[in-house]
Amino acid sequence: MLVNTKEMLLKAQKEGYAVPAFNIHNLETIQVMVETANELRSPVILAGTPGTFKYAGRDYIQAIATVASKRYDTPIALHLDHHEDFEAIKESIDLGTKSAMIDASHCSFEDNIKTVKEVVEYAHREGVTVEAELGCLGGQEDDLIVDEEDAKYTDPNQAKEFVEKTGIDSLAVAIGTAHGVYKEEPKLDFERLEKIKAVVDIPLVLHGASGISTEDVRKCIERGICKVNIATELKMPFADALKSFFEENPDANDPRKYMAPAKDAMKKVVVEKIKMCMSENRY
Repeated sequence: MLVNTKEMLLKAQKEGYAVPAFNIHNLETIQVMVETANELRSPVILAGTPGTFKYAGRDYIQAIATVASKRYDTPIALHLDHHEDFEAIKESIDLGTKSAMIDASHCSFEDNIKTVKEVVEYAHREGVTVEAELGCLGGQEDDLIVDEEDAKYTDPNQAKEFVEKTGIDSLAVAIGTAHGVYKEEPKLDFERLEKIKAVVDIPLVLHGASGISTEDVRKCIERGICKVNIATELKMPFADALKSFFEENPDANDPRKYMAPAKDAMKKVVVEKIKMCMSENRY
């Protein structure tokens, strides 16, 4: 069965690794994530944005993830990524989703707390873990676009108060990463992350990890990151392999055949990122 993220992230926090959270979109991408995670004995988080659920249907995604979780004994969580609508979160929770991110990071500090607290109260009654974000990442995640000048770093002085007042289970921090493709080499604020870890005892989350070096990701893990989100680096090889297949086979029309190389290309990245997070052989 699907689980929430509480125990898997606390275990990662205790043992010094991170759980990879891979953005999923359909049957094929879910298959790649769970099959690869099972082969490497890694816990895995299937992260779906509002756009993914709108495209595929919350009931469809829930059903596919549930079936996948019954095939394997490694921990699998279906997670609502960057959700801003409380009603959409409720809908998925009522369907059986056990992990949700409420993103009110674009609001004032006070309104962020108020919004997150409301979701936490509902979710915790249903055994659902909640992630929230303090600070705001730049770039594009699904339909959410944040200009670089609007991006804000997480204030360590506010982090402790935010966690205490909201009762969240994990905190997404802004330390210099961004969503989408990086235009230049990102410079991560490790000192800021250390300060946040010093005042916050819950697992910390790194968004925008596509394009971040293994060395830097592991530095983040050493400083409290227990969940690493990856999206863009998965989509690109999947799409490239699909395009290449059609270039080489212009008359192809069987999804079972043209999806295979795309899944294989994505799997290579999933393996790489699981090893980057050091989450293999943890179960």
